[in-house]
Amino acid sequence: MFLLIPGILLCGVITVISLGIQAAEEHVFDHPYIEALVVAILLGMAVRTAWQPSERWRSGIAFSAKQLLEVAVMLLGASISFAAIVASGWLLIGAIAVTVAIMLAVSFGLSRMLGLRTKLSILIACGNSICGNSAIAAVAPVIEADGDDIASSISFTAILGVLMVLGLPLLIPLLKLSATQYGILAGLTVYAVPQVLAATVPAGIVSTQIGTLVKLVRVLMLGPIVVGLSLFVARRKRKAGNAKTVPISPFKLVPWFIIGFLALAALRSLQLVPDIVIAPVTKTAVILTVLSMAALGLGVDVRVLSTVGGRVTAAVTLSLLLLLGLSIALVHFFK
Repeated sequence: MFLLIPGILLCGVITVISLGIQAAEEHVFDHPYIEALVVAILLGMAVRTAWQPSERWRSGIAFSAKQLLEVAVMLLGASISFAAIVASGWLLIGAIAVTVAIMLAVSFGLSRMLGLRTKLSILIACGNSICGNSAIAAVAPVIEADGDDIASSISFTAILGVLMVLGLPLLIPLLKLSATQYGILAGLTVYAVPQVLAATVPAGIVSTQIGTLVKLVRVLMLGPIVVGLSLFVARRKRKAGNAKTVPISPFKLVPWFIIGFLALAALRSLQLVPDIVIAPVTKTAVILTVLSMAALGLGVDVRVLSTVGGRVTAAVTLSLLLLLGLSIALVHFFK
């Protein structure tokens, strides 16, 4: 635990500075033009550009970027009722499922057209269409992808994830999106559940709730996809005379913080979470998110772009742009 302290403290310092800058903006302009979340990412990236953290700092930074952000997502469940899911309607849920299915096929086909290997194409398709690194980590052992394929498919996730968190809010005034529409757009396009929280907090609690719910539907589709791929691989092995299969861990299909989120949402729906604790819990989630965004910025090495092949770069970027275009069309349908 003590090994984590230096990295967490560094992220904490950036968090305090970021919150201070936002408070100053609110004092001068009555509104923060650059949210603390964005400031934390930019400051983190600036520090990383000027300084390479040693092993002493890395464990705490990694802990802040992953575990603390997952805690923030879990806490957000206390402010969401399943009534919101029911109110969203089966049409939206069906549209999310269709969008994921379309993007899986399009991303895979595009990757193959660019000459990428089948396994690498599957990883890119799942990562872009479902939940970034989590999907890649769940699918990779099932299809027996090698280390090079895994490294190539996730190399852009951190950078593109940060760019989405920073850039997506700019579409709100450009496309004249409502809080609900922006929440749907963020949930459909941002890679990871925690990053959805980061991308939607500046737009308000409605966008955060809708975005998280939409993203959860995408994440839950990972289970059937991994099971389907596992059955497909097992069938091919049986035909080849090799009956060995890869076990599927349920915790790779549904991460612990998603289970925690759903549990808290269930307690909230049953009115077992007092209203008086909702505001403090939500505030805590926001602060943890800012701290995690500082860690995310500290973990982004823009020089990684030069180490990634052009075809992989094209496949990942074009897949994301196609997903963004399809999602924009969808949100305008849900006026």
